[in-house]
Amino acid sequence: MTNKRLPAPTKEDLPAIVESVLFVAQGPVDPASLARALRRPETEIEVALEEIEGRWAGRSIRLQRGDAAVQFVSAPEFGPYVERFLGLESKQRLSTAALESLAIIAYKQPVTRAAVEAVRGVNSDAAIASLISRGIVEEVGRATGPGRPALLGTSMKFLEHFGLKNPADLPPLPAALDLETARPD
Repeated sequence: MTNKRLPAPTKEDLPAIVESVLFVAQGPVDPASLARALRRPETEIEVALEEIEGRWAGRSIRLQRGDAAVQFVSAPEFGPYVERFLGLESKQRLSTAALESLAIIAYKQPVTRAAVEAVRGVNSDAAIASLISRGIVEEVGRATGPGRPALLGTSMKFLEHFGLKNPADLPPLPAALDLETARPD
């Protein structure tokens, strides 16, 4: 292998190059890292990502975007077949407490543990620990209040599992389920 300097990708080649990098990436990649690695402005990377997203729309592979990262995932409608192939069918299901906590985190994110408990009305330590250990929920920052508690949000794994491109794609809550009324602000 020679140590030749790579030419800067042209705008025409950029989507194919970004697609190749995402294909071999071990996990989600932030667009700023792509821009640095490819020595192109982040705005050009975003244009390339939009082109890739359009190219793969409606196919078996999708471009999934989180708050600060992007990755290729299999289409959610084919998830059960992928899980069977990977031997993931027998994984333990989430408890009711974990599902309740996950719903609160997903719709109110970023949210503190105390806010989740205020909505549920019970201690949620075990449920949240389960969600974090599965990689579905993660710490996304720190609140500015006393003690600077951790702020929780959903992860790329959550988006992948539920077939969402980003958290904004969650279905709207029914009017009867107003999580804002339980907000301890």
